[in-house]
Formats: sequence, structure tokens, C-alpha cells
Amino acid sequence: MSGEDIAVLGAGSFGTCLAVLFGSHGHRVSLYHRNPDTAAAIQRARENTAYLPGYTLPDAVTVTSDLEVAVRGKPFVLGVTPSHGIRATLERAAPFLEPDAIVINTSKGLEEGTLQTIDEVYRDVLPPALAARATYLSGPTFAGELAAGFPAAIVLAGHDPASTQAAQKALTSINFRIYTTDDVRGVLIGGALKNVIAIGAGISDGLGFGSNTRIALITRGLAELTRMGVAMGANPQTFAGLSGMGDLVLTCSGDSSRNRRVGLALGQGKQLADILADMKQVAEGVTTTKVAKQLADKLGVDAPITNAMYGILYEGGPGARGDRSPDDARAQVGTRLMLGYVLDDLFGEAGHRAPPGHPERAGPVRRRARCAGRRRPRHPRHPAADPPGDRRGARPGPRPGVPRGARAQAAWQLRLDRR
Repeated sequence: MSGEDIAVLGAGSFGTCLAVLFGSHGHRVSLYHRNPDTAAAIQRARENTAYLPGYTLPDAVTVTSDLEVAVRGKPFVLGVTPSHGIRATLERAAPFLEPDAIVINTSKGLEEGTLQTIDEVYRDVLPPALAARATYLSGPTFAGELAAGFPAAIVLAGHDPASTQAAQKALTSINFRIYTTDDVRGVLIGGALKNVIAIGAGISDGLGFGSNTRIALITRGLAELTRMGVAMGANPQTFAGLSGMGDLVLTCSGDSSRNRRVGLALGQGKQLADILADMKQVAEGVTTTKVAKQLADKLGVDAPITNAMYGILYEGGPGARGDRSPDDARAQVGTRLMLGYVLDDLFGEAGHRAPPGHPERAGPVRRRARCAGRRRPRHPRHPAADPPGDRRGARPGPRPGVPRGARAQAAWQLRLDRR
């Protein structure tokens, strides 16, 4: 892998870990932080103590607060800002981008207000040629493990095959495997909505419901985000891969997941405002829940888990913004009840059913469905009870010594079977 000039816009935990990863594999990296004092401190210390402590920046990494210096002349520019800052950052960076640069998004979320996916924001902000070449990186990765050099696999989506393959070739390393796809919408929806499900899984764990409930939420959550993605034009098979099921399982079960930690705290009776105030990093799922709820309503998609998370976070449910219940135990019970509504909808007879043809739609096979229209007796008959020459399984006619009536026939059959 030859060394490339790479700009990383965003010096949070994931941006810093990418700078460490690429810098340690021979690339020259400009890491952008919007605060001049913080950028200078990281540059001097060679460590981001606030977001990724314990990992030294390689010599090939330069930290700057000058956006023009960060992106000028760079063939690859990675956007690693929170979703709410994508538009503003790209608008400022666009005049300095090289005409043939490839912009690689790593942010996960949906834009509040516009309900746009990240690729739609890119098309709004970037020149058409740059937007067409943009690619989108997503998958099951925690920053600390990437920075430590642990093996990981991730997906890179793009509409332009040449740009996608160029970025894949440049950024892939022996411990960072990149797969490619052209399903941009599916990759982005999976990366955004899994954070909503992770909050629910965290609540379940915080309430002590156990592994069975968590797996039920993960599995039905996968079905829910697949329905949303398909309604928005995504390929349903994408959600069975790294950016769908892989990222969902990691975010719902890993201790490093910020969204799961939000859910854990809510399940333990804490208030959302206090939880977010104690966090240094952004939990994208909180904002994404609101946007996902609006999108589901707009598209007419059945989204019971998203609706329940929206109720908990925004509609006066326990732990909601501004909900200052003095009794944390009461808040915990309320959260339990809210999650119970989800479970009722998932497991109840009147709840969601899988689409026709799906394995989960099939119920017990009925006898009548297997007999190809041939009428069968209510009880299996012994050969000795059938009259000579009669067809196997046909209703027997009157015969001397054989009682009539359903109960009598059943008793007679039982005696024959015991012989």
C-alpha cells in the first residue's frame, strides 16, 4: 500500500483512531480540529487525551485547525464529524477541495429538519462531480480497537465504481479489510438506524431483562431497519451484511457503544438530560430517533421499536427531556412499561408479522394443508378397522360389530390400537 495524503475532518474518537490507523500504515494525515487551542494541544502532546487517551499519534499525522490547510491538495478527504455538523463543515471545505478528490463519509445519522440521508446532504453541498464520486464508509468498528490494530472489516459504498475501488485500494490494510458495494442508501440507513435499536437494547439490559430480550430486540430491529431501507430504495440483502446486521449486533451488545450506554442509563432510571451532560461524545441515536420516527410516519413504515424509543426520549416518557421525576425508581418502572409495549407488539398475536414467504411467517403446518384436499378421519385408523377393499383413510361405512358415532368410533379405535 503506497502512502497517500489524507485529510480527516473531525478529531473525535473515531476521527483520531482513523488518523492513528492510516498514519501507522504509511499515509500522511492531516487531522482537523475546529478549536485552535485544542488542535495545538493535541499536536504538542501527540495524543488526544479527551477522546482517545492512551494512543500516540504517529509522526505522519499533523493536527491543524485550518480547514484549508487540512484539505488542500489531498486526494482523499474523510468526513468524521457528527451528522448535525456535516453540512456546515462541507460548505466551508468545498472551496478548498481538489477537483479530483474523493470525499469519504464515515458519519452515521440522518439530518434533523430535512430528514435527508447523508448522501443527499453531500449532493446539496458539494459540486456535482465531487458528490458523484463521494463514498460512504460504515460497519462494525469501535475506535479503540481500530487504534490498537485489532483486525476489523467494514463496507465502502459508492455510486462511482472507479472512485470506490480507488479508495478501497488506498485505505485497506492487513488489519483493516474494506468491502465495496453500490448500495449507498442501504449502507447509510443501516448505520443510522442501528443506533436507535441500540438505545432500546441498552434499556432492556438496564432493566435486567436478560439476553433473550436483547436478542429479540436486535432481531426484530434488523427487520425494522430493513423495512425502512427497502421503502427508501435500498437492497434488502445489504442489511444482512457488515453495515446492517454486523453494525447492529456490535452497537447493541458492545460496552463501547455510546448509544447502548444511553439506554443502559435510562433503564437504570436516570434522566436523559443528565446522561447526555455526562457524555463527552455524541450519541447519534438520540437525534436519529426523532428523524427516524418522522421518516417512518412519512413513508408509512411499521416501526414499533422506533416509535417506543421516540416515546421514551421525546413524548414525556420516563427519562425524557425535561422530565424531572424525583423518584428514579418510578422512572425505571415507567421505562419498563414503555419497553413492555414494544415487547407486546413484537410477540403479541396482534403484533407485527413477517412478510409472506418469510421463514418467520410460517406457523405450525396444519394436517389439512398436507392432505391435498383429501378428507382424512379425525383419528388415525388401524388397518383392522377398515373394511376389505376400502381405500386407506376413507370414511368407513357401516359394518357389523363397529359402533357408530364419533365417540364410539374413537373408543373402538383405541381398543384396536391396544391389541
